[in-house]
Amino acid sequence: MRIADVLRSKGSAVSTVAPDEPVTVVLRAIAERNLGALPVVDGGRLVGIVSERDVVRRLHEQGDALLGARVSDVMTAEVVTCSPDDSVGDLARVMTDRRVRHLPVLVDGELAGIVSIGDLVKARMDMLEKEREQLESYISQ
Repeated sequence: MRIADVLRSKGSAVSTVAPDEPVTVVLRAIAERNLGALPVVDGGRLVGIVSERDVVRRLHEQGDALLGARVSDVMTAEVVTCSPDDSVGDLARVMTDRRVRHLPVLVDGELAGIVSIGDLVKARMDMLEKEREQLESYISQ
């Protein structure tokens, strides 16, 4: 199964944030939309990602002063990305090895979606269920 299949199932809509936005915009989006991370986009170009983990770590370091910070102050600038052609299994390994839970999906350098580790687990479970059904059907024939 490929990431394109995951996006076809879950959709490709992505909430993003600009690097000059206040951190409070990220907090609101995470809380209201139940998100774990937001890609940071500047002029249509992916420049980072900001996750719950990023915010919590900076909150621990800076306390309530964080609320006056900009997204660029807390985001991760070195973003691990993927393409629609990547396989679910390969990316699950990448996410585990790199300790990331969200991967922006890029097509020709443009943001085309985002997948989470939960999306990949669900896709893998769906694949295993289909395989089980096929095996049961084969055995019962």
